Amino acid sequence: MDSVLARVSEATGVPADLLGGFLSVLAASAATGRLPGRADMDGLRECGALAAERGIPLRVLADACLHAAEITAGGAFGAVRRGMAAYIEGYEEAQRAALRQEEEARRLFVDDLLQGRADAERAEHFGLRLAGGYIVTVARPRPPVAAGDPLAARIEQAMVARFGSHNILVAVREGLLVCVAPAALAAASGEFTHHVRAALTDWRVGVGRPHQGPGGIVTSYREAVNAIDLGERLGLRAQVLKAADLLVFPVLLRDRDAIVDLVSTVLGPLTSARGGPEPLLETLEAIFASQGNHTAAARRLGVSTRAITYRLERIRRLTGFSPSDPTQRFTLETAVLGARLLEWPAHPLT
Repeated sequence: MDSVLARVSEATGVPADLLGGFLSVLAASAATGRLPGRADMDGLRECGALAAERGIPLRVLADACLHAAEITAGGAFGAVRRGMAAYIEGYEEAQRAALRQEEEARRLFVDDLLQGRADAERAEHFGLRLAGGYIVTVARPRPPVAAGDPLAARIEQAMVARFGSHNILVAVREGLLVCVAPAALAAASGEFTHHVRAALTDWRVGVGRPHQGPGGIVTSYREAVNAIDLGERLGLRAQVLKAADLLVFPVLLRDRDAIVDLVSTVLGPLTSARGGPEPLLETLEAIFASQGNHTAAARRLGVSTRAITYRLERIRRLTGFSPSDPTQRFTLETAVLGARLLEWPAHPLT
């Protein structure tokens, strides 16, 4: 048997220790006419797993089995089929286990990366060089995507196919699709959004600003998530929100007392209006979004132009502010934005 092992190993390149059990099974089957038992099959599965761990291609292993059968098996090809099946089962299970391990390592890495705990060595394993500048783009689907959703892998493969392996990472975290791409790849964020739009029906995307290093990735990620949150709180219609376009809002939120005072002083009188302040707030939002065009604002709200004119006059009388006056317009618009940030009038000003 040793000479046969040596011949097969030399001819195929498969180590002899992976084939000894197979030859024993063939010899026993040729002598008795019986198929290999459970213990034999378990041993061959272990050999298949070892072959996978050593990086031996499955076709090479199969070729070695057939070569050994030609030399020793004679008519015992039932044993050959069962033996090869065991090899393949063990091989494929080892590959699945390795894939599960890699997926878990990737999930943990993404969590650490977006919390500032990733090191350069781990990052390079997943294709990122943390010393560079990165932009993080986040998509929030409805309903949220689950961990392990193949959509992330498909989008990443599509982006790598277009841009090459330029440090791009796409993953799922807390129901969000997250894309980390070099700041130098200006088109990467738009490409990611394109694939999100093609795959999902209900979604919103936030784009962080470019920042350097591992801490910069965390900052850009938080900016992207906050952009989505701000868009929802403010009732913005845009599906793609850039943190760079929303810088005024974090400034407003840093001084809550000041914004509460502004909303209370400027918009508080609207609570005395018939029907409450909400219709008048919506009118102001429509006017600001339409650059003061009454017809466009009326179209947005589904009302007549005359109704817009009436409401604006009502706002002027109650508050003393008019959006047609440049200085007063700025005050009114800031107060309206502040009201949305504070979720007023649904929640009291405190």
